Amino acid sequence: MEYRRAAIPAVAGGLMVTLLLWWAGASAEALRLEGANDVLGFAAVADLQRWLLPWAYEPSGTAGGYVDGTGASRYLDLHHTAIQIRFAAVFVLYTAGALLLIRRLPAERGHRTWAALLALWAWGLVAATLAVTVSAPWLIAAGGHGSYRFLPQLAAASASGRQIAVPVALVTAAWTVFVARLALKDTEPQPRENPPTRPAVLAATAGTAVVAVSLIVLSYQENAATLQTAFTGSGLFGEPGDLLRQWLLLGAWSGPAGAPLGDWLLYRLGDALLLAVVWCALRWLPALLTRVSVPAMAAGGICAIVLGLLTEQALRLAQDGTGTGSRLLYMASGLGEGVTAALLWGVLAGVAATVTLRAAVGRTVPPPAVRPAGTETG
Repeated sequence: MEYRRAAIPAVAGGLMVTLLLWWAGASAEALRLEGANDVLGFAAVADLQRWLLPWAYEPSGTAGGYVDGTGASRYLDLHHTAIQIRFAAVFVLYTAGALLLIRRLPAERGHRTWAALLALWAWGLVAATLAVTVSAPWLIAAGGHGSYRFLPQLAAASASGRQIAVPVALVTAAWTVFVARLALKDTEPQPRENPPTRPAVLAATAGTAVVAVSLIVLSYQENAATLQTAFTGSGLFGEPGDLLRQWLLLGAWSGPAGAPLGDWLLYRLGDALLLAVVWCALRWLPALLTRVSVPAMAAGGICAIVLGLLTEQALRLAQDGTGTGSRLLYMASGLGEGVTAALLWGVLAGVAATVTLRAAVGRTVPPPAVRPAGTETG
């Protein structure tokens, strides 16, 4: 797909996700109205505020201790700057990623439309997470204590605001695909690469094995604890354990101590489902792309892991059962976890899959036939 055609839906999607997140942040003010606690309940209001306030232009409490124009009210300008950077970053990041995905994964009829929709949904969540992380230093400074435990604060800030980004990214993906379909109207279907089955299977297996390093090895309770506590010290950057956990761990698990083996295996089904989603996505992705390249496969790997995480979290939500509205909101607070780590491991998985695919295809292509000497015809 040409750049000029792909740029239209990419920019339209970037504007949509920015407007929706701005509207969500502005809606946080409604939760402070008198009677909100009576209608929704104290727990539901608290959960919704935690979801929406990372995107609110005005701070939830005090900035540096004061909001009345005295003392540390100068930190309000830093808060406003942080939110402006956050919204600008989410627009730029979503547009850039959507441009790549729409070019290499055009939203044509059939299953290709669904593939583009799912990839853009995952990328919307990635863009929101990156935007929160990029703007986090300004928001930390706006609190008036940016020099205290900066890295743990950065880890906590980068993990906020992801829950509301899940439905917002889905709506944005549907809008982007709709505009992309209009841009593709009256155009010929894009040619696709169709690699042989065996190289595609090997590539998907290699990429999934990379993801399993984080999900199975590093996410084991003892290994995760060692990773989080191994690097300690003093000073501004003396405690990177929480930040490393955000970037390296896709999950968390331990042995079936104190629980029936059947229940433990049922709960671990989510991890197996995540790996299955990643494997299937990497297996089908080369045949869906108009051109298999390292950037396209890396972006596809990130989206595959994010979709796997959302599938796993939906399964865990179903396993925990149903309850009141506040209970459902509390259980849904885990939506979007692990997206930061998906950035790192998705890139590694995509690169590993691309290298394996090219090497396997190179071995399966037969060499050109050589005619015996003296058999040429005039």
